[in-house]
Amino acid sequence: MRSTSDTIAAIGLAIGGTLGMAGTFVASDALRETLWTIDGVGVVVAAALLVVKYQRLGNDLVAAGFLTFLAGESLLLAGNAAGLQASVPSYAGGIALWAAGLVMVSAQATFALWMRLTGLIAAVLFAVSVLMILWGAPLSPTSSPLPALGYPFLVLTFTGWIWTLLKAER
Repeated sequence: MRSTSDTIAAIGLAIGGTLGMAGTFVASDALRETLWTIDGVGVVVAAALLVVKYQRLGNDLVAAGFLTFLAGESLLLAGNAAGLQASVPSYAGGIALWAAGLVMVSAQATFALWMRLTGLIAAVLFAVSVLMILWGAPLSPTSSPLPALGYPFLVLTFTGWIWTLLKAER
């Protein structure tokens, strides 16, 4: 039987993935900031629950990966209200922590291979975006192809985590 925590984590990831992607495509600054704030809260709640779950299971690296991801999402949340350009410093720090957290979660065979690969692809794309920002490229959270190319891989990874949380226990 699935736990309430798993269900809440799955809902948080679904909200995060859906509203995060939606926020990338809206033209209104206020709507984007609102969607991304709700998205961020959902992801922080989900990641906190996943930290506890995997720590209890004795999977310290995965738990630490979710904690690192949570820290990154918190930085992103902190910059939302500042607008796209003003949020770039917290955005760069946030996606750097996303990348590290995704690598940590994907490093062990806790999740299916396809989830681990989508997580690693997202991590590489976000890490490259961070380096570009640090070296002066005029990137914002909605810039294309980077960092925008990383978001679909992140959402695919979230989808896999949701599936893992909701599948029937054996």
